[in-house]
This record gives sequence, structure tokens and C-alpha cells, in this order.
Amino acid sequence: MPQMIFVNLPVTDLPKSKAFYEAVGAVNNPAFTDDTAACMVVTEGSIHVMLLTHEKWATFTSKAIPDAHTTAQVLLCLSADSRADVDGQVDKAVKAGGKADPTPTQDFGFMYGRSFEDPDGHIWEVMWMDPTAIPAGEPAEATA
Repeated sequence: MPQMIFVNLPVTDLPKSKAFYEAVGAVNNPAFTDDTAACMVVTEGSIHVMLLTHEKWATFTSKAIPDAHTTAQVLLCLSADSRADVDGQVDKAVKAGGKADPTPTQDFGFMYGRSFEDPDGHIWEVMWMDPTAIPAGEPAEATA
């Protein structure tokens, strides 16, 4: 079985968060969804986002839930097939109630990335890269 990732996110309004993730292209898996959690499939067979109410989150850890609007613990990043797909994904997020570009846009020619915040402030980056355009032997940052 290929390895999968399940990103668990605490959310304040499960129906609103579920609708947001559906609007940006995730598909709900009803087999793992109830009134305390929703499994959102980002990429079939590999990437899933588990949206958990604060009460459900507390069953997994006693650590406090930080306010993702004011603090950040992780930046989540997904790849895209083109620069236009990067912009399109951010546009979808904004139309669904997200915030565009909470982190700086990155444009290195061979690599392009933008970001959005979900309704709870979790930051998702979307990036496109053409690895054939990176100068041989140089780290990506050196060509910026």
C-alpha cells in the first residue's frame, strides 16, 4: 500500500470548513465523516485533510489549540501543474471565503508559489516548479 498523509486540522465551524475545502477541490469521504470530523480527500489515495472540531481534537492531544490567525506552527504546501493552476487554486480559496497571499508570493521563473488561508487561519501554499529550468548545481534560492 502506498504511504498516505492525513493532515489533522482543528476547526471552529465544521460545516463551514467542509464547504470551504470542497470549494477548493477536496472531496468529502462520508465513511470517515460525522458531526465531529470530516475527511476531505485532496488527492485520491495519498493526501487527506481531517477537519476536527475542537472537542474531537482534544481527544487526540491535551495541547492547547493555537489561534492560527495569529500564530503558525506549519505551512502546508501542495504542488500544481502550472502557474495558472497556482493562481486558480488561490482564486477558488478566496471565492470560498479564504484569504489570499498571507505569505509572500514567490516567483523565481522556474518556480512560482502563492498561498491562502482557510477560514480558521491555516496557511496552504500552492507551488509550481519546472525542475528542468533550475541551473545545474545551484540551490533554488541562489537563482532568485
